[in-house]
Amino acid sequence: MANELFSSMHISAAGMSAQRSRMDIVAENIANSESTRTREGGAYRRRQVIFQATPIEQKFSEVFKSSLAGGGRQSVRVVDVIQDQRPFREVHDPSHPDANADGIVQLPNVNMVEEMVDMNSAARSFEANVTSMEASKRMFIKSLELLR
Repeated sequence: MANELFSSMHISAAGMSAQRSRMDIVAENIANSESTRTREGGAYRRRQVIFQATPIEQKFSEVFKSSLAGGGRQSVRVVDVIQDQRPFREVHDPSHPDANADGIVQLPNVNMVEEMVDMNSAARSFEANVTSMEASKRMFIKSLELLR
């Protein structure tokens, strides 16, 4: 029983960590939404977090039982942060210091509406994991009270 509660807390903690990473990247995208110069050269390119489901290590007998019941328990982790390859926004501004010979400035491929939706989604997912962890904690406490 305790093992089940701890693994559910582990799953929730992994989800919170992954969503926190997602929120960090969204904040970076928003902060650089007008950056026309980067260390790599050129305009800032929007970044995205890639998640991967990871199985929770179990004893063979537990894996066998969970596969009969419809699937094993899985957690999540961040495996990569990739750059969005969509084209940059281009504006005509010959007075801009980063304008090319034709007066075109390449601006980051960051869409503020998309970033706000991603931020809201990550925040809601984080909250759901917090709620799940609190429920696991309450069940653990109730189990301890029953054992008294």
